[in-house]
Amino acid sequence: MRPISRFLRLLAFAFAVAACQPAGAALPVQGVEVKATYPHDSRAFTQGLLYLNGDLYESTGLVGQSTIRRVRLQDGAVLQSKIVSPAVFGEGLVNWGDELISLTWRDQVGFRWDRRTFALKSSYRYAGEGWALTQNGKQIIMSDGTPVLKFLDPKTLKEVRRITVTAEGRPLANLNELEWVKGEIYANVWMTRLIARIDPQTGVVKGVIDLSALPEATRPASPDAVPNGIAYDAAGDRLFVTGKLWPRLYEVRLTPVRR
Repeated sequence: MRPISRFLRLLAFAFAVAACQPAGAALPVQGVEVKATYPHDSRAFTQGLLYLNGDLYESTGLVGQSTIRRVRLQDGAVLQSKIVSPAVFGEGLVNWGDELISLTWRDQVGFRWDRRTFALKSSYRYAGEGWALTQNGKQIIMSDGTPVLKFLDPKTLKEVRRITVTAEGRPLANLNELEWVKGEIYANVWMTRLIARIDPQTGVVKGVIDLSALPEATRPASPDAVPNGIAYDAAGDRLFVTGKLWPRLYEVRLTPVRR
């Protein structure tokens, strides 16, 4: 399990921000308005999510249950699925060219998959934990549970630079599922209802998105059913969010900053 003391400190800070109390007053806070609702596999322990060519691509976790899958947006049907490995705990997922790249939590191994067939092309090693992946068109961006986001060369997956994420001057850890949205990095903050909007150059959190308007975020079916899953359709300017074990995926619009 991840350290409970760090979790409690982060949770206290996160909800102070969401409530616009003085401790978080400097950070702009936005909510969400639901534009559309779609079915989602309530058994999927969602770790990575992305939108590509009309479909969703999703990675799921838990040892013995970790998969990568292609999902039809309209009805949540799983069109294609591949077991990562019975022995690993799957984590983040990103597309690059004709490949999908995935992480594992503590196994320190990642995988390259053929995006069309889901055939395993190769594996690679990294130090530390693997939490999430996204990309900015030039580099792969990886989170590992610490406040550090690493920028990787897509060919070698070697680190080329890093940023430390800070909110109001304090390091912000537990950055879970990532998505590149309009020049910013969106990150679910694990075990909270918040998405951090991160400046990719400085690591400074520019604002937070509060998902409290979504029923699963405020009334989770289990302690593990936390928000975790952000996908952006750049061509259609559509933002999608879901969570671990959630029965629904939402297309949302951000509301104005709370005053």
